[in-house]
Amino acid sequence: MSELSSWKRCEKPGLKPMTGRFVTVEPADFPSASESLFPVLGGPENAELWTYMPIGPFTSAHQFGEVMMRACAEGGWITYLFRNAATAEPLGMASYMRIRPEHGSAEVGCVAFSKKLQRTSAATETMYLMARHLFDDLGYRRYEWKCNDANDASKRAALRLGFVFEGVFRQDMVMKGGNRDTAWYSIIDSEWPKCRTAFEAWLAPENFDGTGAQKQSLVAIRDAL
Repeated sequence: MSELSSWKRCEKPGLKPMTGRFVTVEPADFPSASESLFPVLGGPENAELWTYMPIGPFTSAHQFGEVMMRACAEGGWITYLFRNAATAEPLGMASYMRIRPEHGSAEVGCVAFSKKLQRTSAATETMYLMARHLFDDLGYRRYEWKCNDANDASKRAALRLGFVFEGVFRQDMVMKGGNRDTAWYSIIDSEWPKCRTAFEAWLAPENFDGTGAQKQSLVAIRDAL
């Protein structure tokens, strides 16, 4: 266990753009950001994106902006908008949540990937950039991922990205008129160097063939380290 007698609180996540090979991760200023995000995350055609989230779905950009303004103001969310690095097309968003600078701990949540972003290299890069900011720029000790225990896709994503399963909080919430058992995952600072190396190796151009297919999976790369 780390010796923490000289521990000092971290800063909150910074609202500065982060740019990778595929995406730009930029501060989302609501309500104005809802005009960019609603076409790719709102409306009936995207309602399933919000099934397991505490907010949404949204029927208008105005409603989207109002809800996100309250979440950021009352819940302390720090939200980022994802754009295609080449075209600036909006692709999705995610938020730092449950931010506890005094403990060096934060959660990534409300991860909403548009259909264009899902299952792409860009999607993985958004999560890499947000984790790197917490650990490398700010010195956080713990990065959390939580999801409805019924959300198998989110649980698979957490494990693929390197988060470690910690357990299930039973009857954790009443959400949208139903029970939510919450599955908890985390990456801690001692695990981050291995995760970072795996992310960077997976995202490298040489890990993809001429059709854009991966040569090695992220999990296989991390397991080999």
